[in-house]
Order: sequence, then structure tokens, then C-alpha cells
Amino acid sequence: MTSYDSTKLPPAQRVTAAIAALLKRGVRPWTKPWEGGDASSVLPLRANGQRYRGMNVVALWAAALEAGYASPYWYTFKQALAQGGQVRKGEHGAYVIFYKPLTKAEARAAEDDESDEGSGRAVLRGYVVFNREQIDGLEEAQGSAPQAPSPSPDAYAARFEKVPATIRIGGGRAFYAPSTDHVQMPPPDAFADRTQYYATLAHELGHWTRHPSRLDRDFGQKRFADCGYAMEELVAELCAAFVGAVIGLPPDHLEDHAAYIQSWLDILKEQPSAFLTAAGKAQAAADYLLHLMGETPASQISDA
Repeated sequence: MTSYDSTKLPPAQRVTAAIAALLKRGVRPWTKPWEGGDASSVLPLRANGQRYRGMNVVALWAAALEAGYASPYWYTFKQALAQGGQVRKGEHGAYVIFYKPLTKAEARAAEDDESDEGSGRAVLRGYVVFNREQIDGLEEAQGSAPQAPSPSPDAYAARFEKVPATIRIGGGRAFYAPSTDHVQMPPPDAFADRTQYYATLAHELGHWTRHPSRLDRDFGQKRFADCGYAMEELVAELCAAFVGAVIGLPPDHLEDHAAYIQSWLDILKEQPSAFLTAAGKAQAAADYLLHLMGETPASQISDA
């Protein structure tokens, strides 16, 4: 596993390094964790069982995919020691981030320093965590995720019916139309199975959350396939992955994977923190949809 904790990059770039490396190989790390897993063990978990959120979810999915970890649990070095464990010699951790509130003096300094990532109230910081499989001496129960049965198509339908979006069925394309505020979906029978239908619907409902009456999200898209378009697609893609991780729904549905991946890599070249922004917006969109579905969103902790 590649070590990212010793680099000199700012936190936003450090946390995206592993993700960018996978994207360059044509791999979207948020689609892989569902293979051979179940809904309860997909989201990365802290040592105390709390779910990670936003950018940290994607970063830890990428780290787990790169190293082949199956456990969803991640510990700091001190947390492992406190629970009787020991990180094995030579192991490299994964980098996660949080926003640290600034004192008044620090806020003034941040305003004077244009290179600082602070907003005047908080600054992005990071730390290293290790997967449970990198740690010896922990009790097995501490590394075991709760098991849950795979939801049925009827269970998916019941959840999505609670979302008050206008959904029109027909045609051969799936899309969200901002001008009419409706989601267009091909008939369910046009999909290979119902999970693919609902995975696509989750993506389009991610776009639906952008409306001014809901989350009011706008990346300044001027034309098809420009930077604003690519950012919105990334938000919807990650939103569908986050929702899917909670309800047990595979998110993989994009047809032109290579084109989307290249557009995201192009954005990262120009805006190193773009993935951080998209992940935060995607988490907000996922929380919005999960609330409507009657699900408990990820714990409200200070992740990006």
C-alpha cells in the first residue's frame, strides 16, 4: 500500500492522491466495495463504530481497494494501543481529514496568509488511520461488522416511493430536467435487473437535490460536458454511492465510464480540491435523500 502520510502536499491534495491514482487506472473506488459485501459493512467505520462521511468515505474505499482490505474498521495508532492492539511494523496508514476550528488569532493569521486553506473559522487538517487488518492483538469482535440481509426490490421500491420527486417513465434515457424539475426514467424492464434501475434512479435523484428549492447547488455549467457538468455528475455519482452504501444498493450504472473519469482527472489538474468539494456536496445530497427515505443518515461528525 502506498504511503500518503509523509508527503508535503496540502490536506486536500493528500487525501485525493490515492483516488486520483485509481482514476488514472480507470477504477472508481466507490463502486468496488459492494462486490461480495453486504449493506452493513460497506461504509468505512471509526474504531467506535461511527460512520465516516464525505471525502473520507471515498478516501478509505480507495485505500481498502488498493490494499485488499475487507474490514470496514479504521483506527488511529493510539486507538489501536488503547484497545490492546499494535499496528504491525512497516504498515502504512491511510490519510483522512477534518475541519479544525480556529482561534481568533489563528483566524486573523489565516486571513493574512493566502496560502492557508482556512476559511477564517476552520482549517483543513488530517491524520493517519490504519485498517483493522493492519493491527495485531485486537479482539475479533472489535473488527466484526454487523450483518444485514440484502434488501429486496420491494424494499428498494418502498424507500424510493417516499421521495417526493416527479418521476416520468418512458423513453430510452435517464436524466433530470431542471427546467421542469422532473426525473425521466426508462421502464424498469429496460434494465438488466431492478437493482440497476434503482441505482440509476438514485443517481438522477442526486441531480434532483440540486434544485433551488432543495439544496440549491450550481457549479456554473454553461454547456454539455464542461467543468460544471462534470462536477455535477461527480456529485450525483458519489451521492448514489453513499445512498447505496446505507440501503445496500450497488451504484455502478454509468455507461461511458472512461469519458467521465477523464473529465474528473482534468478537473483535478486545474482544481486539486475539487474532489473534496464534490464529496461534501454529495454527502449533503445523500443525507437529504436518506432523510426522505426514512433512513438514518451517516452520523453528523466533523468529516468533509
